[in-house]
Amino acid sequence: MLVWLTAAGGLLLLCGPRILTSLFPYLLEDCVYMLRCLRLAITLLRYKRGKPLHSIVDGFLDAVRKHPAKTFLHFEGHAWTYSDVDRRSNKVARALQEAARLQEGQAAALFLPNEPNLVWTWLGLAKLGCPVALLNFNIRSKSLLHCFSCCGAKVLITSAELQDAVEEILPALREQGVSVYFLSETRHVDGVQVLTDRISKASDQPLSKDLRANVKIRSTALYIYTSGTTGLPKAAVVTHERMWAASFIQATCGITSDDVIYINLPLYHSSGFLIGLAGAIQRGITVVLKRKFSASQFWDDCREHNVTVMQYIGETMRYLCNSPQKDDDRDHKVRIAIGNGVRKDVWSQFLRRFGDIKVKELYAATEGNIGFMNYTSKVGAVGRMNVLHSLIFPYTLIKFDIEKEEPVRNSQGLCIKAAIGETGLLTGKVTQRSPFVGYAGNDQQTEKKRLRNVMKKGDLYFNTGDLMRFDKDNFVYFQDRVGDTFRWKGENVATSEAADVLTMAPCVLEANVYGVKVEGNEGRVGMAAVTVKEGQDFDCDDAYKVLHTYLPSYARPRFIRIQPCLEITGTFKMKKNKLVNDGFNPALIREPLYYLDASKRTFVPMTTEIYSAITSGTIKL
Repeated sequence: MLVWLTAAGGLLLLCGPRILTSLFPYLLEDCVYMLRCLRLAITLLRYKRGKPLHSIVDGFLDAVRKHPAKTFLHFEGHAWTYSDVDRRSNKVARALQEAARLQEGQAAALFLPNEPNLVWTWLGLAKLGCPVALLNFNIRSKSLLHCFSCCGAKVLITSAELQDAVEEILPALREQGVSVYFLSETRHVDGVQVLTDRISKASDQPLSKDLRANVKIRSTALYIYTSGTTGLPKAAVVTHERMWAASFIQATCGITSDDVIYINLPLYHSSGFLIGLAGAIQRGITVVLKRKFSASQFWDDCREHNVTVMQYIGETMRYLCNSPQKDDDRDHKVRIAIGNGVRKDVWSQFLRRFGDIKVKELYAATEGNIGFMNYTSKVGAVGRMNVLHSLIFPYTLIKFDIEKEEPVRNSQGLCIKAAIGETGLLTGKVTQRSPFVGYAGNDQQTEKKRLRNVMKKGDLYFNTGDLMRFDKDNFVYFQDRVGDTFRWKGENVATSEAADVLTMAPCVLEANVYGVKVEGNEGRVGMAAVTVKEGQDFDCDDAYKVLHTYLPSYARPRFIRIQPCLEITGTFKMKKNKLVNDGFNPALIREPLYYLDASKRTFVPMTTEIYSAITSGTIKL
């Protein structure tokens, strides 16, 4: 008997791992990921309990002390070490202290392109204990003024290349008592200061931590702007706790201090700033920063700087895959790609062409309290469920009525949990560990994202506005967005803002903006159904000029459909479903249809030839 038991035990030891792997193919990856998350959760808990607060800027100073001579930033042929950036941020902080009298808790807004100036200016402000609003450098006029105003800042810091945009809103800023500062030399503007001389003369010695002594873990660190279901962009409040949590994403992906990350995403977005830049500081790694993404330069940059980690959005992957093939496509050191929004077919094509890169697809929202990571790199999934994740960040997928745009509820008024394999609305439970802070100065929009009485009376959840699907193997798949927002070129587009701008055209009476799918492209491109004023025709040139002046390129409707009237619901909401389904095919739409021809800087009548060229990829949107 003993011999048989010994033999059985030996067989189990030999075959056990194989049996476990067969039954639970992702067990090892689940365990590694959960152990990393547990370790980081303990670190965050230590930061939360520590006094004074150990913030990201303190993490940066730790890196300065640990490796002062290590390169922190590469940018357009120049390099700055951790020590260089530290000293520059000290000089900027002192210059702003002197010029603007900035003190702890006073917000400042940065209206800057992707450049090192933004990095050390933010660090300088953080050393003073000032929350920082990161303004989208593509926005103009009404949107720009709105974004600045809602964060409560009295200081705007910008650069010469954005001077025209600032001058447009300068009278309104002066009325609000706002001080404007340029970080670079520019033409003279009354009432605007240039900080160049002050910065060059300022001391680069360390600043006292007492300047930010009252900053707490849930104090506001940043305002990052996000387009919601309606209206102008909203300022999502990013606390120091949330900033730390987002910075840990690199660590959960297995990134070490020896890695080099390539950031070509805009730093005014959470992906570029929180996951990319703050994550690099948390890891103590080198950043290769680009003004904007360039498919033709991408791999050459990676080879030149020995890049090992890249960030992406779905469009990034597609542009790289569509670029001309080269013999050295696999000649690089990139091992990890972090991002979101890549289609399954593009994902597979990317791996076949550029090699075995571990793609860590994410799902999250800047203001949200729930997110997922596909740490297994399973093609097509945006995340994976596990026990630890659901304990720390509880969530529920609920049934959702697409037509009514509301959750399905039972006779008790509670939401109904979606079944495995069924598409539902993702909601994150609001708890002490996973709060929903909301939007600065916008209680109405904050309340709209709160969903009550979900699983039991009195509970509170964050409504992501995203339709998801969970499969039997615990993978998470993004299905679509609900409401009035669509995503194009990696940006969220609020349809009501685009519609408001379109109605500024003299000929347009009403506009209903929505997103339509275009074959071969991620997300949805903007389209508008409009009515024209009585006795007028649609003026292609005027419509183009208004959109070009007041909306960034990604938010401009590319197709215009002229209708005699716009359909509305019983509650006076504009109907979109049929319009979305109709798309922009002139063979199916009998009403006048126009296409935004960027090369001609106007709208032109839509033809079957143009339609075919767009759907075949000959015309790029």
